[in-house]
Amino acid sequence: MAASDRVPVPGSERRLTPGHERVGDVDPGQEIELTVYVRPRSAAQWVDAESARPPAARRLVSREDWADVHGASDEDLRAVTAFAHDAGLTVTAVHAARRAVALRGSLGDAVGAFGATMEGRFRAAQGTREYRARSGALSVPAALGDVVTGVFGIDDRPQARAHLRRLAAAAAAAATSYTPVQVAEAYQFPAGTTGQGETVGIVELGGGFSTQDLTTYFQGLGLTPPSVTAVSVDGGQNSPGTDPNADGEVMLDIEVVGAVAPGAAIVVYFAPNTDQGFIDAVSSAVHDSTHKPSVVSVSWGESEDAWSAQARSQMEQILTEGGGMGVSVTVASGDNGSTDAVNDGQQHVDFPASAPHALGCGGTSLQASGSTIQSETVWNDPGDGATGGGVSDQFPLPSYQSSASVPVNVDTQAAGRGVPDVCGNADPQTGYEILVDGAQQVIGGTSAVAPLWAGLIARLNEHVGSPLGFAQPALYPLLGSDSFHDITSGDNGAYFAGPGWDACTGLGSPNGTALAAAL
Repeated sequence: MAASDRVPVPGSERRLTPGHERVGDVDPGQEIELTVYVRPRSAAQWVDAESARPPAARRLVSREDWADVHGASDEDLRAVTAFAHDAGLTVTAVHAARRAVALRGSLGDAVGAFGATMEGRFRAAQGTREYRARSGALSVPAALGDVVTGVFGIDDRPQARAHLRRLAAAAAAAATSYTPVQVAEAYQFPAGTTGQGETVGIVELGGGFSTQDLTTYFQGLGLTPPSVTAVSVDGGQNSPGTDPNADGEVMLDIEVVGAVAPGAAIVVYFAPNTDQGFIDAVSSAVHDSTHKPSVVSVSWGESEDAWSAQARSQMEQILTEGGGMGVSVTVASGDNGSTDAVNDGQQHVDFPASAPHALGCGGTSLQASGSTIQSETVWNDPGDGATGGGVSDQFPLPSYQSSASVPVNVDTQAAGRGVPDVCGNADPQTGYEILVDGAQQVIGGTSAVAPLWAGLIARLNEHVGSPLGFAQPALYPLLGSDSFHDITSGDNGAYFAGPGWDACTGLGSPNGTALAAAL
């Protein structure tokens, strides 16, 4: 096929990661798995139109009906399947609702099919895993130019990091710490609710959980251990002990959700730490018609500029689909302040927290006794991290933030999506008491806030009797009300807290009882 008969996949350009070491050539005979996403019918327009309605008047589409109403068309799926077959690739699954076609074949055939330029095998540092890297854009035949919206799996570099911060044992002994139950009490999670009848999904890109640890932990809190189900995505597995840092993330997420919403079932979606794995995991959770989570918690991310445009677009489309089916997705905003650990002298927000249909969760330092908050400030501790937050340079200002007085981006002076939307306790110096790999630890980070809010939303869903779904249109009208504790002290580097919404703590931390009444 002549080059003139092919067109680039929009936003598929990738660059090599600076500072990573090239360690060899790729093996064209290596068997790999790909995910090709195709265009939806009209999901984004439909969800945006529905979001303009009052929450009680919104019309949601069930997961079972989504494929017929807003999924991929049979014609588009057949076209991609035929192309893959002609390229020597095997179609292993077709998901109309998810708009996804799963392929398997040799790296050489995949490179030929999508016009990839491979650069070799790389690694970030000695001892880290090797990965395949490509550069430039991918391409498809011109007939598929309007059909294919993303191709993932040829490049398998690590995409995200877990947003948690541990305290050393000596520091933890001197610090203030809380059980998740105590944090929920401070935030007055609505009485008479437990999340009963709800399912919370959790996305993990490594690590695993020990059933024995969970039993010990919840019995120590006087709670019945929750039902926890592991789901494999793209070969990801529940693998406790292989990565202690990732284990900390997994156990933190499960233990926070299980403690603050003890009546909810929990489903953990394990996937590889790649853009393909991350996107497929969120897509699988949102569209899971077996377990049907009403809220999904994500505690992983990376700065916006570390993602390809096709990956950002695909993730935001999936989150939009979640909103259309009544699924809320809570996402940690990062633990490295307003730079998001990018050393270029600029400010960056973390993705997918910056996606307009994600509920971005920032962090505070909380001092509380029972249901009384004595003080709450922006989390920013030298050496221990700081809440992520800022103004996106990739997504425009969404309509739900039009009255929130979001400042312009301090670097570009342009308007953009403000991050985060909400906040909660994240400072490891006021952290959560968690059991990981048999050891008691104190852990903080915005990784704790995403499951905290997921548990709260499960209880709000139970209270209201219907799913909150795409939450921002319901939450932003409550700006300045008693539904939130307004955080007015502190900064995360370039942005400062103040009355109203701010780019450190968003609308504020929750008053769950007032939120339940308002919703």
